[in-house]
Amino acid sequence: MNPEFHPLPLPAPCVIEQGILVNKEDMQRALNDLGQVNYYYQLDGISQAEGQGWILDVFSDAQQATVVTNQSLYLNVNSFDYLEISLDNQGKTVMDLWQESRQLRLMPLDGWLSPRENHGQLIPLDLEEAVAEVLAARFDVQTDQEDF
Repeated sequence: MNPEFHPLPLPAPCVIEQGILVNKEDMQRALNDLGQVNYYYQLDGISQAEGQGWILDVFSDAQQATVVTNQSLYLNVNSFDYLEISLDNQGKTVMDLWQESRQLRLMPLDGWLSPRENHGQLIPLDLEEAVAEVLAARFDVQTDQEDF
């Protein structure tokens, strides 16, 4: 009798602070909450653009482009082969999106301001903060009406 060989499934990858992600969903999750970043774009090791902006959308779509304009980043993980996560010499996170000789480096900013304070564009707030603002505005209106 020939025993059947059933290879054990490999465990899912585990990336802690450093590593490479090739799965598009993993890439999306890692990029989703970066907020405000410094970005550096290189082609063949030559700097093409750099700046600061807000990651407004991270998505996976074979038909749409990654767009970086007007301090806004719309990142399509399908525009890249993989995401390399590392730490710089100060221990801060660096995320490099790679596609052949093209690199988009993202460095999250510390102590970032809210999008309304820094970007001039309204971004949905935390639910508790949004409810508090609505209730405060309603209270102000009621107070104003009572004064008249």
